[in-house]
Amino acid sequence: IARGYHERYGESHAEANAINSADQDLSEATMYVTLEPCSHFGKTPPCANTIVESGIKRVVVAMEDPNPIVSGKGLEILMENGVEVKVGVLREKAERLNEIFIKYIKTKRPFTILKAGMSLDGKIATHTGESRWITGKSSREYGHLLRQKVSAILVGINTVIMDNPMLNTRLDKIQCKDPLKIVLDSHGKTPLTSNVLTRNPINTIIAVTNLAPDENIKAFKKRGADVIVTTASHGKVDLQFLMEELGRRKIDSLLIEGGGEVNFGFLKQNLVDKAVFFVAPKIIGGLNAKTPVEGQGIAYMKDVINLQDVQISNVGQDIMIEGYIK
Repeated sequence: IARGYHERYGESHAEANAINSADQDLSEATMYVTLEPCSHFGKTPPCANTIVESGIKRVVVAMEDPNPIVSGKGLEILMENGVEVKVGVLREKAERLNEIFIKYIKTKRPFTILKAGMSLDGKIATHTGESRWITGKSSREYGHLLRQKVSAILVGINTVIMDNPMLNTRLDKIQCKDPLKIVLDSHGKTPLTSNVLTRNPINTIIAVTNLAPDENIKAFKKRGADVIVTTASHGKVDLQFLMEELGRRKIDSLLIEGGGEVNFGFLKQNLVDKAVFFVAPKIIGGLNAKTPVEGQGIAYMKDVINLQDVQISNVGQDIMIEGYIK
């Protein structure tokens, strides 16, 4: 008889939206929620209290809230007020739905997705650097759905210089939400004419090291961009510090669309939670053609990164392989 979801940070939660959209008496209704109703005053009143006031007598909860200030307390409020509560229905699916929230609440770091598209022989560009388009339209649309889902998208300086991406979300018939744009730029080389600094630069973070010239940092800020400065870790941005800082800024999710060096940097430091790879039925070849993960690489098979909970599906003519790194 009614549905609701948490549409925007700081606004009504799912339970309140569902209750407010119902146009009939709720005393005989059952509410189904993917996450335990909150029990504290934050940006909005406690959802558990809202449910009690609505007259709903039964609530089915897929999983408890891992947030210590909520965990179990929302359920207690319901039960103390005579509401029948059942917990744990479809728990695993709920944990998948709530994976961003769970990771951020537990670690205060963003849930990180590494996305890459490649040919059948593992290339992300030809030996001349041409890369448009390896994957098909359906895969590219799915990539924009991922952008729609996350708080921020990250690329390296080489991607900015070579491709000059806009890093926005483009989907038909959907109101798009552009993620925050983050550029890894150790030496402060981002061109002032690049799309990330001319198209909504206030939505851009340039992550540099202390090796970047002060005048370049000032120029980025003058454009309206934010700048995060880290100490140089082997001449590059300190990724551990960067992830901590993004967490402090309440950025709960990050999509990495970098090149091989950036991707390996995050994988090497165990900063990737989920990998999504699209494989196109094309063969490119070339010893010097770029691949999605480069860097130093893994020396021994016993040390390779294995995906878990792997799912394989067709997206148009491409194959999508997704899994978790634990």
